Amino acid sequence: MVKSYLRYEPTAAFGVISSVESNISYDTSGKHLLAPALEKIGVWHVRQGVCAKTLTPSTQSRGPSIAVTSIAAVPSSSSLIASGHADGSIRIWDCERGTCETTLNGHKGATTSLRFNQTGSLLASGSKDNDIVLWDVIGELGLFRLRGHLGQVTDLAFLDSEKKLVSASKDKFLRVWDLDTKSCTQIIGGHHSEIWSIDVDPGQRYLVTGSADSELRFYTIKHEMSDGQSVSKINQTVTDGKDSLAENKWESLKLFGEINRQSKDRVATLRFNKSGNLLACQVAGKTVEIYRVLDEAESKRKAKRRLSRKKEKKNSKVVDATENENTDHKLKDDGQPTMVTVLDVFKLLQTVRANKKICSISFSPITSKNSLATLALSLNNNLLEVYSIDSNSTTKTSAIELQGHRSDVRSVTLSSDSTLLMSTSHNSVKIWNPSTGSCLRTIDSGYGLCSLFVPGNKYALIGTKSGSLEIIDVRSGTSVEVVKAHTGSIQSIVHTPDGSGFVTGSTDHDVKFWEYQTTDVSGQDSVHLTVANVRTLPMNDDVIVVAVSPDGKHIGIALLDCTVKVYYMDTLKFFLTLYGHKLPVLCMDISSDGDLIVTGSADKNLKIWGLDFGDCHKSLFAHADSVTAVKFVHNTHYMFSVGKDRMVKYWDADKFELLLTLEGHHAEVWCISISQRGDFLVTGSHDRSIRRWERTEEPFFLEEEKEKRLEEMFEADLDNSLENRYLPQQELPEEGAVAVAGKKTQETLTATDSIIEALDIAAEELKRMAEHEEEKRRGKGAEFKSNPLMINLSPSDYILRAVSKVHTNDLEQTLLSLPFADALKLLSNLKDWSSNPDKVELVCRIATLLLQLHHNQLVATTSTRPLLALLRDILHARVKDCKDTLGFNLAAMNHLKQLMASKSDAPFHDAKTKLQEIRAQQSERAEGRADTKGEKRRKKKKQKKDDGHVWS
Repeated sequence: MVKSYLRYEPTAAFGVISSVESNISYDTSGKHLLAPALEKIGVWHVRQGVCAKTLTPSTQSRGPSIAVTSIAAVPSSSSLIASGHADGSIRIWDCERGTCETTLNGHKGATTSLRFNQTGSLLASGSKDNDIVLWDVIGELGLFRLRGHLGQVTDLAFLDSEKKLVSASKDKFLRVWDLDTKSCTQIIGGHHSEIWSIDVDPGQRYLVTGSADSELRFYTIKHEMSDGQSVSKINQTVTDGKDSLAENKWESLKLFGEINRQSKDRVATLRFNKSGNLLACQVAGKTVEIYRVLDEAESKRKAKRRLSRKKEKKNSKVVDATENENTDHKLKDDGQPTMVTVLDVFKLLQTVRANKKICSISFSPITSKNSLATLALSLNNNLLEVYSIDSNSTTKTSAIELQGHRSDVRSVTLSSDSTLLMSTSHNSVKIWNPSTGSCLRTIDSGYGLCSLFVPGNKYALIGTKSGSLEIIDVRSGTSVEVVKAHTGSIQSIVHTPDGSGFVTGSTDHDVKFWEYQTTDVSGQDSVHLTVANVRTLPMNDDVIVVAVSPDGKHIGIALLDCTVKVYYMDTLKFFLTLYGHKLPVLCMDISSDGDLIVTGSADKNLKIWGLDFGDCHKSLFAHADSVTAVKFVHNTHYMFSVGKDRMVKYWDADKFELLLTLEGHHAEVWCISISQRGDFLVTGSHDRSIRRWERTEEPFFLEEEKEKRLEEMFEADLDNSLENRYLPQQELPEEGAVAVAGKKTQETLTATDSIIEALDIAAEELKRMAEHEEEKRRGKGAEFKSNPLMINLSPSDYILRAVSKVHTNDLEQTLLSLPFADALKLLSNLKDWSSNPDKVELVCRIATLLLQLHHNQLVATTSTRPLLALLRDILHARVKDCKDTLGFNLAAMNHLKQLMASKSDAPFHDAKTKLQEIRAQQSERAEGRADTKGEKRRKKKKQKKDDGHVWS
């Protein structure tokens, strides 16, 4: 009988507040902050400091979890947000409901930039594949792809009422794209290094770019008017008349000026706030420079003051100049328009400094009464901070930090009843509820490399990098005592089977045996736990890991010299040496029955040894990088291993077979802990996440898993298939090019196969129906039985059902993979489908796409001309009907809206008129009072003058 195993599945991931791969963003309400948490998005309530909800991708596919690389929210009042991922996919989320509305596939590289237009109907995405794709958010489909950049696209911005798009790239160029003509209208150089960020102010007056250069570059934006002429939103005083006449009519951006930055680090993010009066420049360091943006009147005033000061300096230097010359000079200057420079508009307000490197920034769309703006920062130590910006100072208002570690998780340990989880990091110990992922306690500590729950789960022990043992009271969350145990770092800590003590191994070449003791607390009636060293076993090299057999008979010690020494536990006499690893053994465990010992090494191998004679049963090439931890499942010979290759692997140590590969972590996995019953395990990683993997009731077989792994390898090589691998690389034109938005995926190939299968089944069914009709005419009136696969549908409806299942975004690539013969069959069915009003849009789209793809063949095939002529007449009429219906409904809705508005305004109409009359009367009285006061003042002045004349 074939042996079956129970499958383990990922069930929870916690401890990550904000990952470093993506940016943060406020939602439109300003109450929530969207922060990337590896493959998820955390929606944090800023004021309460809690995670309101988590946007998690569906777990339909068991593939690796893909990290979020960019986030964008719709500027207008909408709950939609977009997230770009490392595989190039884009997900549209409804933030209120927490559901994924659609997934858009178009990029072959990681998505680096996302930008919605003002209404949220269009989404522009940039990627590491150098392409820009424009998406229709409402229709859930890609419109077109823009090509031209020779480097990764770093940022995007919409211009001129969403008619134009500006893109920045690592190729040091800005490109302006006309979205109507789908062409590049302007290429702007001048930067000496990669352009990392751009942004446009809400008033569409300026565009700012930032790179590794020492200055920020500002451009004025030229807008197109309805009559075809172009005009700048900035006052004509910015540019003089000669330059504006010589301007190219296609140029949308013109260099305005440069401002030197304070920091020497490269620019990472540039963002205007919603009102447009502040500009934040975040560098790839610890600072954010805040610039004040002056409005048109203030900038003109500042320019006039600057010119007057300059004129005064010039006049003071020219002492010999005559009075006439000075007056002529003044008249000449006054006759010219005032030149507003970039320094007159942008003024450095202040610099925000954080304690750690800043990953990204985001302005809140709402502003409190006492501040200019609210700015959120995500730091590279898994922390979110919110600052209130005033005109004179910057105040940190809140920080979200307690829910995660500041650096990578070095050890995880489950309590004996598996109800508590302890994790250690470089400066703190955290106690978690492993089932819910909530953080129960945070205790300051040293750099914890290993940890242990004391029997009873009231106390815990932490072995630190400095060689100290820290005793922690779990209930109160306090550090009870710090014992200086070793002179080197404590690498391993393990229970003795009787529960009376524990063993530690350190880089000071010592293995120490400890016992638990209690001591009285001075001034209190309570006692607390302490430890005492009872034995020491000196070794001849650094101790990396220690393991004690469950029967208490042997102790295994892995040394830096790549060997494992096995001693008798009671007498500490030498028993065995395990040779074989080429690099040091980093992890080790002994099975519950004491028969097997498994060692994992930096040489990427797992070795399974017999503890009776020390013979190597099997050497397994386990991971693509160093094996960092290995554990047996209690009372079995199954084991889990983790490594620097980010994988968690499940093994059968008797059959020496790989059972499962669990993917989910985004960086090196350092540690693992398995519950006593083996129903779940917990892993900790360099990506600061702690993940829980739970055993399910779903059985699996070894051969099936091997086949699945082979299929996954084949699917992973889909994009790099033979026909694509050796195609010549096409040279892209300098002015840019347009291409199809979508890309070939496994979903599109599956959809193509399902359509072809439906066409074949329908053709077979039509053939059977024709044969039945023929038999009926001959007098053989047998009852016709339809194919059960057709689900009581007609052949045409069955094909329509298969086509309707295809995702809107995948339809173009699905039809692209369809052979011409099947495309003709699909065209012939469009006539029947067009009678269904709900499917008119789908039918028109299929007809348009098939005509575009197979135009030459369709024109050359004479038999298709009557079909095309018929479709032309039918589809035009159907589309007109749909258009009329939509227009009628829109007009009716507008009429109802006006009726409701007039009804709602009716009760307050009289009160509104009366209020206006009262206000008019009040203003008249105020003016009358002002006139009388002015008359009295004049009379008093006149009286004083008269009195003065009398006295004189």
